[in-house]
Amino acid sequence: MRPIGGTLARSAALVLVAGAVALAGCSKKNVRQPAELQDIVNPAIKLQTAWSASAGNGSGKYYGELTLTLAPDALFAADVKGRIYAFDPARGSRIWTADTKKRVIAGPSVSGNAVFAGTMDGEVVAVKRADGAALWSSQLASEALSPPAGDGDRVFMRSGDGKIYGLDATSGAQQWATDRSEPSLTLRGLSAPVVVGNRVYIGLDNGRVLAMRASDGQVAWEQVVTAPTGRNELERITDIDAPLLADGGELYAASFGGEIACLDADTGQILWRHALKSYSGIARIDNTLVVTDDDGTLWGLDATSGTELWKNTDLKYRQLSAPAVFKGYVVAGDYKGYLHWFDAKDGKLVARTRVGGDPIRIAPVAGDDLLYVLSSNGRIAAIRIKTN
Repeated sequence: MRPIGGTLARSAALVLVAGAVALAGCSKKNVRQPAELQDIVNPAIKLQTAWSASAGNGSGKYYGELTLTLAPDALFAADVKGRIYAFDPARGSRIWTADTKKRVIAGPSVSGNAVFAGTMDGEVVAVKRADGAALWSSQLASEALSPPAGDGDRVFMRSGDGKIYGLDATSGAQQWATDRSEPSLTLRGLSAPVVVGNRVYIGLDNGRVLAMRASDGQVAWEQVVTAPTGRNELERITDIDAPLLADGGELYAASFGGEIACLDADTGQILWRHALKSYSGIARIDNTLVVTDDDGTLWGLDATSGTELWKNTDLKYRQLSAPAVFKGYVVAGDYKGYLHWFDAKDGKLVARTRVGGDPIRIAPVAGDDLLYVLSSNGRIAAIRIKTN
């Protein structure tokens, strides 16, 4: 389960206090026990670790939004001690390391000739993509919890107080800022901006999706995915923390408030909704939308209608990561470092491998021949499907 924190001060203390409140309402007999793994008879594929490497300390004791970013020139990663890494995607050898001396908690992401990351102290830092040399840092109002996104000219960033920024990609100078009010209690984490053409799309902690003009931050439309309901603040959490999925002219958003929705990217009109609570993420393979919900059920939905095609409950309460698609399979990690492989047609478990004992919290990243996995301790593993 993702930690909970206050939006006014996203400190470890608030996360712990809110977590204690949540647990207080649960009796011991209602504790959710993670499903035990069952042997997979005659796995459909055989898996092999091509290489592994260390990206420092990972997120350490913190719950952050550290990610892997795959580009043609390198695989980029970062750790909470402020180091940004570039690895050779084929062999895993380290190309360079940049020590920003910041408490990096989100990213890295790549745009143009730079690599960007967000910090706990409300900064966006940029280093050269070629060698990791420092470029600039820019101060935001509060913790930079979402991975930055760029379009070559600008970098788009969110801070924990609800502000959205457009920064100059060359200098880090602020070009515009948009403010959106945040609920008093939210999940820890922010959905990253998604850039498509001259539009920036963002899922908000109030259950809405926002579309803005990239050039000046002007709002094009704002749409409610899930409205707050319930008798207390915990029940009224509606965060859209899962990354939005832009696919053609459609935009998919999953809310912790209990709905996944398909929106028209131009107008914001809701095309369909499906009752499902998620904070992890969404993937699409052909006409199947795949999403992991908050209790570890993996769902396959028809991407054009939202109709349920299949669901897999074999891994309930194992804190599944967002899914990825690789070589025609759906792949998700769990809290014990296992990587689970599913048939995209019916959701059946077809293979499993383990990349360590630490949680896999983010979606694996698919390359042409390798699948890259980041554990919370900073271990990167590159997995291939063995061929006869």
